[in-house]
Amino acid sequence: MTFSSTVLDLDVQGPVATLWLSRVDARNALGRALWHDLPLAAQAVASDPAIRVLVIAARGDHFTVGLDLKEMGSTLGGGGGTPASHAAASATFYEAVRTMQDSITAIEKLKIPVIAAVHGYCIGGGIDLICAADIRLGSSSAIFSVREAKVAIVADLGTLQRLPKIVSAGHVAELAYTGKDIDAQYAMRIGLINNVFGETGDDVVAAALELAHEIARNSPLAVQGTKAVLAANDGRTVEEGLEFVARWNTMYLQSNDLTEAMTAFLERRPPHFTGN
Repeated sequence: MTFSSTVLDLDVQGPVATLWLSRVDARNALGRALWHDLPLAAQAVASDPAIRVLVIAARGDHFTVGLDLKEMGSTLGGGGGTPASHAAASATFYEAVRTMQDSITAIEKLKIPVIAAVHGYCIGGGIDLICAADIRLGSSSAIFSVREAKVAIVADLGTLQRLPKIVSAGHVAELAYTGKDIDAQYAMRIGLINNVFGETGDDVVAAALELAHEIARNSPLAVQGTKAVLAANDGRTVEEGLEFVARWNTMYLQSNDLTEAMTAFLERRPPHFTGN
């Protein structure tokens, strides 16, 4: 696995990888390098079969202050310079938005579980990013905001599509219409994050890594299959979902991991799963 970036670091500890937002001097503002490098990081993780869980965290005092408005201002304003026409400027802007959307979606499409560990500010595009994760944890210092309405933007990188699957419609509307800040306890009450751990980034990252290793001890075939079945429920009836999981287990249930699970149970020892 080879990955290099000026704004992201990728660390691997056994079956768990940690993707760090590492543009500390800019409070991890999301600029062009991030949108280019994030899908490359996802590809690097996906290409390593030894990685069973990904944690997304941040260096410095904040997870992210959101979109880098200074760097991305020309894009938001229509591309800068003198476009050939209004249509050309619109096309350029559309492609830029789709590129950023695809960067976030690259995280969502990972077959392995993704855990977001949030401390400090998680604003705007940060919400887009953590909504693409499967599990979200926060420190008591975490502040969340769907900030776009406050800067005259309709959130367009996935929050309005993914957040309604995480919290209730009323909470989505309140957060998106007001752009207000909410603290970690409020975020936990509405279900945006699962739990609050300590006060610092180190605290919540430690909790996320502990959870990640707990997940990684299970059969990767079963964990990834569970993620696939959960995702497949979208837009399906219960009966259609049952048909999907029946077909899934027909293909994948008879694995070496299942044999190992039964053997370990009989031998009264922890199982050692290989993902085969």
